Amino acid sequence: MAVLVVLLSLLVAGVVGNEFSILRSPGSVVFRNGNWPIPGERIPDVAALSMGFSVKEELSWPGLAVGNLFHRPRATIMVLVKGVDKLALPPGRVMSYPLENAVPFSLDSVATSIHSLFSEETPVVLQLAPSEERVYMVGKANSVFEDLSVMLQRLRNCLFQENSILNSLPLNSLSRNNEVDLLFLLELQVLHDISSLLSRHKHLAKDHSPDLYSLELAGLDEIGKHYGEDSEQFRDASRTLADTLQKFADDMYNLYSGNAVVELVTVKSFDTSLVRKTRTILETKLENTASPHKLAYKYNFEYSVIFNMVLWIMISLALAVIITSYNIWNMDPGYDSFIYRMTNQEIRMD
Repeated sequence: MAVLVVLLSLLVAGVVGNEFSILRSPGSVVFRNGNWPIPGERIPDVAALSMGFSVKEELSWPGLAVGNLFHRPRATIMVLVKGVDKLALPPGRVMSYPLENAVPFSLDSVATSIHSLFSEETPVVLQLAPSEERVYMVGKANSVFEDLSVMLQRLRNCLFQENSILNSLPLNSLSRNNEVDLLFLLELQVLHDISSLLSRHKHLAKDHSPDLYSLELAGLDEIGKHYGEDSEQFRDASRTLADTLQKFADDMYNLYSGNAVVELVTVKSFDTSLVRKTRTILETKLENTASPHKLAYKYNFEYSVIFNMVLWIMISLALAVIITSYNIWNMDPGYDSFIYRMTNQEIRMD
């Protein structure tokens, strides 16, 4: 019986130990405070709905409320941290929800929606995983973030330059000479470089097309495997990562003038038994969405504005016609109408 209780406790800890957190969000996107678990496979749907895109299946998760439909965020920044179920984040500023069924997910569907609806405006779509040297850039990201160092060898060189994060971060028990520690520091350098590059190209945060950033960090997981989760190195790395992520969220939020959603997913380990084999956006090219049928063009952000203008103008005109018709129908020809009065006088004179 005792063994069964221990196994059940471990199972519950493994299911609800991971977290989905909202680091920063604008007033137009409403996240409710609560302890509602969110399935791991629905994380992309939360990102899509918060940006105003539709999803295939209805999301019945009560954590996301209906916000301002006519004022959507300009950017969504999703950070995935492997190797830890939660980070020590400020409880007053961050809302966290239990993550169940932690399966690998991808924001490819959100990126596809951005491509299809805003193809002419070339929005920023940046997806990268520094530990795997994997990067995917589309739109204006090709020109702005072309100097972003993602290859590990180039990142090592950046760590020993003047603008390195090593000049501002306390290493404590971490060492820049250790390969595992260096990988963790390289990922922090990438976060710093993204916000730094965007601050030099602030016009990207002022346009009307939404931007998407998807970052996958595995350095903390490697530190836990190398030193152990009870080691001083793992504790120092967790604190450093939490502080860096909070600063990164504040920087990105401010660069987009408070109109960006910054989300964090912390996963101890993925449940690969629930994974279905899928194709990623890195393996495919954007297909030509031109249809041989005579379909209407896809709407953009101005659609809701134009729709409301046309709707209320038509309602106003319809009310004006009804009121005018009613007054004309009930008009007294002998007293109320100057036209009829003049007509009657001319008739009498004749």
